[in-house]
Amino acid sequence: MPGPHTTGPQVITLGCRLNAFESEIMREHGRAAGLDDAIIINTCAVTGEAERQARQAIRRARRDNPGAKLIVTGCAAQLAPERFDAMPEVDRVLGNAEKLEVASYAGWGPEDQSEGQFGAQSIHVTDIMTVRETAPHLISGFEGPARAFVQVQQGCDHRCTFCIIPFARGPNRSVGLGHLIRQVSELVAQGYKEVVLTGVDVCSYGEDLPSTSRGRPRLGDMVTKLLDGVPDLARLRLSSLDPAATDDALFELLGHEPRLMPHVHLSLQAMDDMVLKRMKRRHSRADAIAVIERVRRARPDAAIGADLIAGFPTETDAMFENTLAAVRDLELSHLHVFPFSAREGTPAALMPQVPGDVAKARAARLREAGVEALASFKQRQLGDVGRVLVEKPGAGHDEHYVPVSLAGFGNPGFGNPGDIVDVRLAAVTPDGYEGVPT
Repeated sequence: MPGPHTTGPQVITLGCRLNAFESEIMREHGRAAGLDDAIIINTCAVTGEAERQARQAIRRARRDNPGAKLIVTGCAAQLAPERFDAMPEVDRVLGNAEKLEVASYAGWGPEDQSEGQFGAQSIHVTDIMTVRETAPHLISGFEGPARAFVQVQQGCDHRCTFCIIPFARGPNRSVGLGHLIRQVSELVAQGYKEVVLTGVDVCSYGEDLPSTSRGRPRLGDMVTKLLDGVPDLARLRLSSLDPAATDDALFELLGHEPRLMPHVHLSLQAMDDMVLKRMKRRHSRADAIAVIERVRRARPDAAIGADLIAGFPTETDAMFENTLAAVRDLELSHLHVFPFSAREGTPAALMPQVPGDVAKARAARLREAGVEALASFKQRQLGDVGRVLVEKPGAGHDEHYVPVSLAGFGNPGFGNPGDIVDVRLAAVTPDGYEGVPT
């Protein structure tokens, strides 16, 4: 069973699950280069607040590790390399393409006196919009022993008005099915029971791949073949899905494949048609409702979550109430709620802004509605048998991605991290359930 890495650079991961996958690639490259005394900070740029947190993490890392080599990379570094290079704490800035190249870490090892490929140059960031392929990388494991993340695509071809990420990640590029099967097979062989497929816009998978007699492969087609190709994989999850691009094969899988977990997370952002139009989203309120209803027909027990932005520019009280009502009516139980934060360089930053305190208050009401929906969901599942992936002694998540405490066994060590155990969901707790032996 895989465990924490004992050598290689320290990697601080901010932001999304794709960053978590890429951090493991960087850790392996850094280990191969002998960078045991380095710190790599993999930044996020989804909001202005995310960049502020990145700068804070950099200062803290330098304060706690005054002698370490400090490398900054990720989306915020891709968008503003000079800004990070100007920080006295930073030794090198790498772009999102360069961070995945082994050559980026050469020349810094304790026995290597060269300057590496880039000489004394402290910034190595190229134009991500010119990248047309995603080089596959095989990783051997993650720091945690239970759940692994696998990149299936990179980049985004859409232009939502609030989002800067396409300019940090480049165009949509899909990873070939053969590589994905090899990667997941390697992780399963290492002992991982659960894999999460991740990317910037996973529902765009296959749009850039060659067409066959059946057309271009879609996400559902790829997932079907991946599960067929790795029969020993116990559990598969998908990261955030675009309701405008879910395909028929995906719904079919939900209906008959028990290894595909009954937890669907949708990138809704809002549930008011005018707000969605101003966001330049590709779905309407009715479209999103139709997708949710179709998920529930395929898998009646599915837990459905959503990404939501509160206080988008020009959002009125009535527009917000439409989104709040949808959370309650559709029982969206796993919410990621963000008060709108203007991102420099996006069209939404130039729109009439909602006051920050109003956005925060609306976000709090959405979160409260999500907590109520989750409480209702947990009550419906109470007494059922859940299959829990043990992530640490005495704790894990069930199929619906609800936390389960295993302390009821009287032995917090019941089940080793990475095991899947059957438990009775015996009591609802503030965080999830208490599980007892079946």
